[in-house]
Amino acid sequence: MQPAVAVIVNGSDAEEWLGRFRAAAPRWDIRAWPDSLGERDAIRYACVWRAPHGMLATLPKLAAVFNLGAGVDHLLDDPALPDVPIARAVHPDLTMRMTEYVVLHTLLHHRGQRRYDAQQREAVWKGHPQPAASAVTVGVMGLGAIGGEIAAVLRRIGFRVTGWSRSPRDLADVACFHGSEGLDAFLRETEILVCVLPATATTRGVLNLPLFRRLRRDGPLGGAYLVNAGRGALQVDGDILAALGEGSLAGASLDVFPTEPLPPDSALWRHPAVTVTPHNAGDLDPNVLVTEVVAQIERMERGLPLQHTVDRAAGY
Repeated sequence: MQPAVAVIVNGSDAEEWLGRFRAAAPRWDIRAWPDSLGERDAIRYACVWRAPHGMLATLPKLAAVFNLGAGVDHLLDDPALPDVPIARAVHPDLTMRMTEYVVLHTLLHHRGQRRYDAQQREAVWKGHPQPAASAVTVGVMGLGAIGGEIAAVLRRIGFRVTGWSRSPRDLADVACFHGSEGLDAFLRETEILVCVLPATATTRGVLNLPLFRRLRRDGPLGGAYLVNAGRGALQVDGDILAALGEGSLAGASLDVFPTEPLPPDSALWRHPAVTVTPHNAGDLDPNVLVTEVVAQIERMERGLPLQHTVDRAAGY
């Protein structure tokens, strides 16, 4: 008997996800929300993105949930979430794309690209002093698989790299700090702050004005910069604008926001020191992710344990 799988995608691309699953597993019973779930007590697996809260609780025989993205905060915020294993999106393709984004924007700030873009618009030919990467400290908040790879690549480029995480980590050639006791020392050294933390009860709103004021502003770059490719719930948009206004931040690259899409009237859109991207830093190839999910379901059907499961207590 082939497994019954519900594809519950809350968005305009729901039909595309459904087609990918049907192409990858043509003999399976693939069902679409909200139109064709059928008898819900037959459904064993749910592949979801921003599923409506309470929806999964209507599937009484559910054995596992597969999140079609890296962030699971919306899923874990569901008060009726069934007590079944949840698998995160984990794949080398995702790690590579996140690393590409962070390196791009770290170099954008390091090389002062915004200033040269402005000069180009005015046809101004003028160079500016450029510190070596080895003189600049990039601090990475979040040292899981993605953060660890980001730190390693930035280190290979030549930057001084430090890292901060909730619990102790040990990375080659990276000075690692952890916990609340290590945060201040980490921030004092950091000129470019990269955040790839998950959104949990303890990290929501962590990117705020008091934190920005603790960053190093007297280093070779002459100011502090923020790159947030983690989760929107981590940042306080108003505090980013306030930090830019007072000089605690000299610039920011933001891929995620507390409200998405970013409202058209947000001042972040038009701020000359801010780069806004539409939550695409980790745009994993959907076909790669579907193949991974199908393989995971096949494992479970053979009686093997689910991989890349979410720790509900930790929030990721």
